[in-house]
Amino acid sequence: MVGQIVSVVGARPNFMKMAPLYKEIKNNGYEQILIHTGQHYDENMSKIFFTDLDIPMPDINFNIGSGSHANQTAKIMIKFEEFCLKNKPSLVIVFGDVNSTVACSLVCAKMGIKIAHVESGLRSGDKTMPEEINRIITDQLSDILFTPSIGANNNLLNEGIDASKIFFVGNIMIDSLMNNIVKTKKSNILNELEISSKNYALLTLHRPGNVDKKSTLQSLIEIISIISKDIQIIFPVHPRTHNSFDDKLHEIINESNIKLCPPLGYIDFIHLMNCSKFVMTDSGGIQEETTALNIPCLTLRENTERPVTIEKGTNTLVKFDANVIKDAVDDILINGGKTGLIPDLWDGKTANRILEVIQSMKL
Repeated sequence: MVGQIVSVVGARPNFMKMAPLYKEIKNNGYEQILIHTGQHYDENMSKIFFTDLDIPMPDINFNIGSGSHANQTAKIMIKFEEFCLKNKPSLVIVFGDVNSTVACSLVCAKMGIKIAHVESGLRSGDKTMPEEINRIITDQLSDILFTPSIGANNNLLNEGIDASKIFFVGNIMIDSLMNNIVKTKKSNILNELEISSKNYALLTLHRPGNVDKKSTLQSLIEIISIISKDIQIIFPVHPRTHNSFDDKLHEIINESNIKLCPPLGYIDFIHLMNCSKFVMTDSGGIQEETTALNIPCLTLRENTERPVTIEKGTNTLVKFDANVIKDAVDDILINGGKTGLIPDLWDGKTANRILEVIQSMKL
């Protein structure tokens, strides 16, 4: 018997992981409360996703907003503790690796509330990434750990997590992708940007290590501007990235074949991705979505917590080396680039498997 279930989201990557599970829980008649911490507060980074994913607006929004990691995490913990004291949930479901994930897990652990972590076990091995710290702490605190890959299971076991807590259920991001792929064909984003299918590459950048320091971001854009001589680059600019834009960066972009646009909703973005020749990104989720869509992906990072996208999928880790990036792009433009296989249990049925586990628990 399952009592009140609370699902917590805070930022764009959480929404696609939450949506299919929210619907699965609701369709099976469980009492459910959806909380948005407001970690992402830009409308195109938040509100539009609820519309695109066809889920109701959150029951509660903490409206936390931006701030340092400590400030943001502390504000979420205070608000969430107040909620838990009043509502006493039986199970709290957290997603991914954002500050909201670890903040609510800390509150639950200290209050004796069961925690389920969707997307457990991912590791980059790089503790300079805030997300890596969030993953490790959340997994150590969680009572139920839902993993997207066998490699994630192995990471948890190597960290001493009890095997009885770990459930390999597959990649819930692919549930959202499969549930909405037909809808994306109605998107008008290509016409709005005046581009045609397979005649452009898509770029996203938002990791603090890539965009917070202006000199690092400028170096990356200089490399991308060279690539743009061979193919147009479409660059939806994350609010965090935009904060580091200056006159010099605008000058580089203006002299290149890079087209900027605002952040996009889920439907428009997936269509833009699916119609691209290839993608360059520092996002984790996009590495997975490109693998599912069989789109070549060049990951602009030193490491990835999603190695299955490299081992089986279409992803290539190119780091920040201009020559490596240029060679990878040339291979795509000349030879079609890397093709891959769909990893195990990336079949659109992950939410159903998660619910079956929850139903079997004595909560």
